[in-house]
Amino acid sequence: MPAKKAIKKKTAKKIPAKITKPKKAASIQKPIGRVTHFYGQIKVAIVIFKKPIKKGTMVVFSGATTNFTQVINSMQFDHQTIEVAPKGQEIGLKVQKRVREGDELYAVEE
Repeated sequence: MPAKKAIKKKTAKKIPAKITKPKKAASIQKPIGRVTHFYGQIKVAIVIFKKPIKKGTMVVFSGATTNFTQVINSMQFDHQTIEVAPKGQEIGLKVQKRVREGDELYAVEE
């Protein structure tokens, strides 16, 4: 039987990982609105806002099973396109995904 050779394991030098500061995450504020109804076939959410919101605002839809970010591109009141949603008014928003009644909206500041 041949003799077993001793095998030396090469140990790699541990190079410390470069420490970087985490990227500044977008800050999420207090809720600015709440979903009161959702029309699934046309993907429109009816939302009551707690403060005036302009078209083009980035928002986060958040709920028990909902969590996505979207820019408000289409807002309507009484089947008329609007640029600013007033406080306390029910507004129809075109959404990308399904939302549920009670989901909250948060404005995202970058």
